[in-house]
Amino acid sequence: MQDFLTFKRMMTPIIIQVLFWVGSVFYVVYGLYTMTQGGMAIIFGLLMVILGPIFVRVVCELIIIVFRIEENTRK
Repeated sequence: MQDFLTFKRMMTPIIIQVLFWVGSVFYVVYGLYTMTQGGMAIIFGLLMVILGPIFVRVVCELIIIVFRIEENTRK
């Protein structure tokens, strides 16, 4: 608890993990919804289901890299 109160332990990486899961679920659900519209929307929905979570993962990893650099710099 002391590390948390003195900002030695960052809370943001945990929040980023939660945002990853929320973003991934959003893309999958919205992609499935888009696929029900028919026509070309099936392809766009399928791409959203496949590429959406990958995109969210890459963005989250880029943010986490900043925090890892900070941790290594502190050491």
